[in-house]
Amino acid sequence: MNIVIIILLVLVSIIVLLLIIGIFMKKEHYVKRDIIIHAPLQKVFEFLKLLGNQEKFNKWSQADPNRKWEHKGIDGTVGYIISWKGNKDAGEGEKEIMNIVEGEKIETEIRFVKPMRVTSSVIMETESLSDNQTKVSLINAGVLKYPWNIMISIAEKRFPKDMDDSLATLKNILEK
Repeated sequence: MNIVIIILLVLVSIIVLLLIIGIFMKKEHYVKRDIIIHAPLQKVFEFLKLLGNQEKFNKWSQADPNRKWEHKGIDGTVGYIISWKGNKDAGEGEKEIMNIVEGEKIETEIRFVKPMRVTSSVIMETESLSDNQTKVSLINAGVLKYPWNIMISIAEKRFPKDMDDSLATLKNILEK
């Protein structure tokens, strides 16, 4: 019986410690990754502004090939929403085009419902480096409210690799 009480006290102490740490941790996250694609800016931008195309290279979209999709509006235009319901890895949420600056930037908002309610900005920026070379930047930024903010350091360590994988897949698609 004493061992059970000790285990419970240790678990409660760990949870309390994490909650206290969360009070002092930052709540904003920001990760930016870049890649150079050997394709003209117009080709790259026209591909990126369609959320349906973004799902073809986004690593997180590959989490559940059987997820259910819904679409509202016209893809590639402000206000278009793509939503999904999937397994525990894919979760449930939606992504909306919030702003488009032709040839430069697509700003989207991603709103997760499951596994937890979180909203982030996902921005794709393009810059012409030459007639056949385009720099693409992928930015993920947002706020995690307390106590979820204790996960920011984990996210900021994991996101860059996943974002690099997504950008490498994008590069492969557009350079074919």
